[in-house]
Amino acid sequence: MKPRVRFAPSPTGYLHVGGARTALFNWLFARHTGGTFILRIEDTDFERSSEEMVEGILDGMSWLGLNWDEGPFYQSKRLDLYRATAEKLLASGHAYRCFCTKEELEQRRAEATAAGRQPMYDRRCRTLSEETAKQRVAAGEMSALRFAVPEQGTTFFDDAVFGRIEFANAELEDFVLLRSDGIPTYHLSVVADDVDMRLTHIIRGADHLSNTPKQVLQYRALGAELPVFAHVPLILGPDKTRLSKRHGATSVLAYKDLGIVPEAFRNFLSLLGWSPEGDNKNREIFSSQEVTSLFSLSGISKSNAVFGNEKLAWYNQEYIRNYSAEMLLPLVEQEWVKAGIWPERPREELLSTLDLLKARARNLTDFAIAFRAYFSDEYEIDPTAAAKFLKDTQVRALLVELASRYMNATEFTEQSAETILRAFAEEKQVKPGLLINGARVALTGQAVAPSLFTVMMALGHQRVVKRLTAAEQIAVPA
Repeated sequence: MKPRVRFAPSPTGYLHVGGARTALFNWLFARHTGGTFILRIEDTDFERSSEEMVEGILDGMSWLGLNWDEGPFYQSKRLDLYRATAEKLLASGHAYRCFCTKEELEQRRAEATAAGRQPMYDRRCRTLSEETAKQRVAAGEMSALRFAVPEQGTTFFDDAVFGRIEFANAELEDFVLLRSDGIPTYHLSVVADDVDMRLTHIIRGADHLSNTPKQVLQYRALGAELPVFAHVPLILGPDKTRLSKRHGATSVLAYKDLGIVPEAFRNFLSLLGWSPEGDNKNREIFSSQEVTSLFSLSGISKSNAVFGNEKLAWYNQEYIRNYSAEMLLPLVEQEWVKAGIWPERPREELLSTLDLLKARARNLTDFAIAFRAYFSDEYEIDPTAAAKFLKDTQVRALLVELASRYMNATEFTEQSAETILRAFAEEKQVKPGLLINGARVALTGQAVAPSLFTVMMALGHQRVVKRLTAAEQIAVPA
């Protein structure tokens, strides 16, 4: 049987970095082995789950290119399966009814804690006879269903990342399967689904390690074959604490909004807790096809991974720099729409300008903000740049006069534009750099840009003349 794996997010929040990395590892494993990647939405937390969060998860996965083969399946529509599974465990003696109220449980936990004991369920309902339990149910008494954890011995499993892991049964609580309102807990629904969907491998975060013995016990009680478990390391911030909002954006779609390209984010994520073996071990840039061909569970690290925004920014710059203008254009167009930019220029000119700028771009938003002047006549002048290069009124007056020279030029090429400027500087007995720096600010709003004369060609003859003519109106800080 070919591998069957799943990604099973809870729609109580958007797709975050840790979830995206888990989804990616499952997707890579399925694609590498020719297996099946299943998407399951664990939405039985009815109070916190929302359709908006579901859409956010689906959009995040689609942006990353993580297409699924089956699903999405919604746990909220599979309640009958969970209840039937619970009844099967009850009938086989692996589960029992618990009539303890919430208040009683809280009081006993408080008493256990005060006495220095673990605040575990004391299993008092486990000693009730089947007949007594049935009578109390018939009388209308509410009850939950708990799994009867063996009181002796250990529960163990072999993890593909961490090796053999063993838990003493005495340390495991008789956990709830079905709440008194008939809603399944995570422990029950996840096993019922994984068995029903014939999953062969469970690849998930290491924070689920403590849940695994409870699931292993259910597999064995149901007579089902254990899948291969592979728990991937956690993702930490640079300060080695659990990744959170204080480290920056953690929602996948938030990184999209920051101008990260999906291939860069996927490449970056793939190396958080995994590394290729052999000659590729020290490489950092991989195409999707290369990562898929190299991915294996044996390459997953036991050590926690560190998420670095600077490293992600580096990946993003590398990918943007190596994108063709044709690949960049539809991505940049989305940024233009958000910024209210509608470039009325031929496609070939836009592509040429993207090629000019992409080596300087840190992210996609730069094409709508830092590089706005290349695509819109409505752009801001950096006050620091204006104060440095346009403070002298003589410079601004010279730029206006230079505009008239360009307007009357019979030829407008990089070479002719440079020749005209240098000849004008010599005529006015000023350094060419004075005009070059001032013109750069007037034309782009920035102090730093590609070669001024290359910029002029990207903007076009008329636009250069118009902007230089308006140089005297530029507001310069005192």
